[in-house]
Amino acid sequence: MITTGLILAAGRGARMRPLTDHTPKPLLAVRGQPLLARIATQMQVGGLTDLVVNTAWLEAQIADFLSNLPLSLRIQCSMEGRDFGHALDTAGGIVRALPRMPAGTAAFWLSAGDVYAPAFQFDRATAAAFLASDALAHLWLVPNPAHNPNGDFALDATGRLSHDRAASGEWLTYATIGLFKTKLFGHPWCDVPPGNPKGVSAPLAPLLRRAMDDGLVTGTRFDGEWVDVGTPQRLDDLNNPQP
Repeated sequence: MITTGLILAAGRGARMRPLTDHTPKPLLAVRGQPLLARIATQMQVGGLTDLVVNTAWLEAQIADFLSNLPLSLRIQCSMEGRDFGHALDTAGGIVRALPRMPAGTAAFWLSAGDVYAPAFQFDRATAAAFLASDALAHLWLVPNPAHNPNGDFALDATGRLSHDRAASGEWLTYATIGLFKTKLFGHPWCDVPPGNPKGVSAPLAPLLRRAMDDGLVTGTRFDGEWVDVGTPQRLDDLNNPQP
């Protein structure tokens, strides 16, 4: 079983200023509930028992919020701001967070802390199938929003993903929700040392592209409501829907 989740909550949220000058983006409320609380609750409903949240910007607020969250999840923070003074980008942050997961964790759920997808299910059967597969990552993708019209990856008829613009399949946008095996964050796909003791900043996309070239990344199209809450306007549109 996959019982561990990781929520990415370290970013500055510069596009959300001035809202994020004093409030970390994952704590902004959508329809009455902070984004971080909604995602953590969805993970618990899906049967997860352990949660790691990486933090940097205004991280004390996030740590305090999580300590008072009325959930049964065992929650730890990977505090990049305290340890290095800045966020470590996605792959760097994941490698730093891995030692905070339960011993023997082979795979985990991942979600960005700034996405709103209320109908998404952290499904146990899907997780079990991923764990038994040869894939190193399984990503959920959404129809391309206005801010990313060309998509990120091509999803072919077999469920494999490609980053090659000549590849067949439907080009969709990565929803920043996925399943990952911990071995993706080691040799030969990832060059960041285990535990990232020096705080190396590293993006996730190069790892995914390398694994895609080996046919080791799969995907699922998600057609439920999904918003990357990346600007004040998108937040306002969610909280004040037009009739």
